Amino acid sequence: MSGRVHLAVDLGAESGRVVAGVFDGRRVALEELHRFPNGPLEIAGSWRWDVDRLWSEIGRGLSAAAARFGAAVASVGVDTWGVDYVLLSKSGEPVEPPFHYRDRRTDGVMDRATRAVPRADIFAATGVQFLPFNTLYQLLASRERLAEADRLLLMPDYFHQRLCGSTAVEFTNATTTQFFGPTTRTWATELLQRFALPTHMLGDVVQPGTILGTLREDVRRETGLGTIPVVAPATHDTAAAVAAVPTAHTGKANWAYISSGTWSLVGVELPAANLSPLAFAGNLTNEGGVDGTYRLLKNVMGLWLVQRCREAFRRRGFDCDYDGLMLAAEAAEPLRSRIDPDDPRFLNPPDMPAEIAAYCRDTGQPVPDTAGRLVRCCLDSLALQYRRVVGVLEDVTGEPIEVIHIVGGGSRNRLLNQLTADATGRPVLAGPVEATALGNVLVQARVAGDLSSLADLRRVVRESFAVTAFDPRPCPEWSEAARSGR
Repeated sequence: MSGRVHLAVDLGAESGRVVAGVFDGRRVALEELHRFPNGPLEIAGSWRWDVDRLWSEIGRGLSAAAARFGAAVASVGVDTWGVDYVLLSKSGEPVEPPFHYRDRRTDGVMDRATRAVPRADIFAATGVQFLPFNTLYQLLASRERLAEADRLLLMPDYFHQRLCGSTAVEFTNATTTQFFGPTTRTWATELLQRFALPTHMLGDVVQPGTILGTLREDVRRETGLGTIPVVAPATHDTAAAVAAVPTAHTGKANWAYISSGTWSLVGVELPAANLSPLAFAGNLTNEGGVDGTYRLLKNVMGLWLVQRCREAFRRRGFDCDYDGLMLAAEAAEPLRSRIDPDDPRFLNPPDMPAEIAAYCRDTGQPVPDTAGRLVRCCLDSLALQYRRVVGVLEDVTGEPIEVIHIVGGGSRNRLLNQLTADATGRPVLAGPVEATALGNVLVQARVAGDLSSLADLRRVVRESFAVTAFDPRPCPEWSEAARSGR
């Protein structure tokens, strides 16, 4: 395939990659140019992000793109996870290494904050789910460093700044902070003032598809790329992934998505934020999407549970790959033990299998005593939580959900996909795996004039990538498990 090449810098909590998207006007093909690990860096007992190492790895990927595609490279854009940020001094340097959202400094901060300002007021101002690592609570936990900051950039905005000098903040990631107004579509400065937090460091908010500038001269020199535009895609990875959901029903609310990976983001796409009492009661979140849409969703703990179990198994001398763990889980008795995946005890325990065992003992259930039973417990629990969230979304929107699209790395997990279909009683369409990079690339292609709408973008995904269908099997045990409340 030949055509225009757009580069997606796609940073996740476990790994990062630089991906080339080659668009020929009808179909898009992805080529991974450079992949590298990511994870927390421990500094004096705190979890931080090693942004200098990430920047170095991004440079390697851009150099590979220049060597591979040369003058065909048309643009570049960055997407990452939400909520985390970099504080810049007046000289443009980071005030300190940025914190990882799982750092324990926010323990108890959300509870104290919601005693000072009622939850209902915070939700009315932001429409965001209450999670202890939201940017709002991170700022409250690090208040003493804010006086040194001239600018707050969210993670993708920071790397855009290093690419082209921009200090703008992109809309989809801004909406994850819990201090952005979904109706005013500006920073919720009055809310920040109620917490006595400064607002001078908040920059302009731009929409997905904004050209932020061109590659800095030093970046061009070091990578071999030309004077190409740096484009803000949907910089929140879930927003990019949802833009690449291969639905033919853009503008309708009869489909749901699960962006499945370390986290599972379960939601629907709406033309505007939903700030209703039902959304507040369900602790749902409203996050921005492409073309001014909003993603009404709930954050579910996701495959982090399995990732941390595998890490604990390896520490104990049992090094099994994910395929082996899935086979063991498939052979295990279904619905034997279940957890609440979103219980705070699972956010970052030192030993995930021990925490799951303790939860099961505390709730009078059989303790998972093998790797297969532990992983099956995680997957059954996730599928049940998806069922609950889909039910809440239907209640809030008043629209029946007819099909569930699963995108992202978790869409390769055939067992979880089938359990999701069984638990929800709805057909599941799984794929594409690289939805985030696809959404990033195709927003850039749209800026270049090759696409005209979000529906057009999704048509390209449908024509370029196959999906795998999972039909629900009759399993009355799921309804009984859902009624049990676990």
